[in-house]
Amino acid sequence: MSRELDLAAARRLAHRPLLVTLGEKVEPAHTALVVIDMQNDFCASGGMVSRDGRDISEAQRMAERLPGLLDCARATGVLRVFVRCEYTSEGNAYLSDPWLEQAVRERKGGFTTIPVCEKDSWAGDWYGGIRPIEGDIVVVKNRYDAFQGTNLDLVLRSHGIRTVVMTGVVTNVCVETTARSAFVRDYYVVMAEDGCAAYVREDHEQTMRNIRRFFGVTPSIAELRAAWGR
Repeated sequence: MSRELDLAAARRLAHRPLLVTLGEKVEPAHTALVVIDMQNDFCASGGMVSRDGRDISEAQRMAERLPGLLDCARATGVLRVFVRCEYTSEGNAYLSDPWLEQAVRERKGGFTTIPVCEKDSWAGDWYGGIRPIEGDIVVVKNRYDAFQGTNLDLVLRSHGIRTVVMTGVVTNVCVETTARSAFVRDYYVVMAEDGCAAYVREDHEQTMRNIRRFFGVTPSIAELRAAWGR
């Protein structure tokens, strides 16, 4: 009964009809599927993360699940936005002093002696079959947050988007940072629980708990495909 009263009060206060169910939230007309950082440096053997010595197997398994979700989104008219990083550049246009100091403490050469997601490099290219096609939108970022210094918010609002479905890597870094940023910009946040991956399982699970408590919902890819299959 308490939830029903809370929901009734929320609906009275809302400026537009509330999107309550998963189906309402991910209605294709107002939903964007956002694919974060599916690049060789973060997912491929020989990329920066694997050279760091971290376990990329979860990212690679997740990458096998994403094409089906992308196909479903394309078939149902969901907006697709691919976000990729560019970090290393000639003359260091992007990496700040705090960023470099953090890299020295926590990376094994990444961002300092090992270039990361350099433009027009194999390392910065899309991983495997997870890549945009005609009709998909590409946003380039230089920070964890895909809204910071990019046109992502403009793209979403220009298309009338109310909900972002978050996928990609790394769950607890760029995906979570962008999801938080989306929520404070008043988007509904849906994070695909098995459509994201981290290099430590507990990091992934902690982010999912945090998203559910404060920022959005975390359905499976199967649940999203079922909602779009309607």
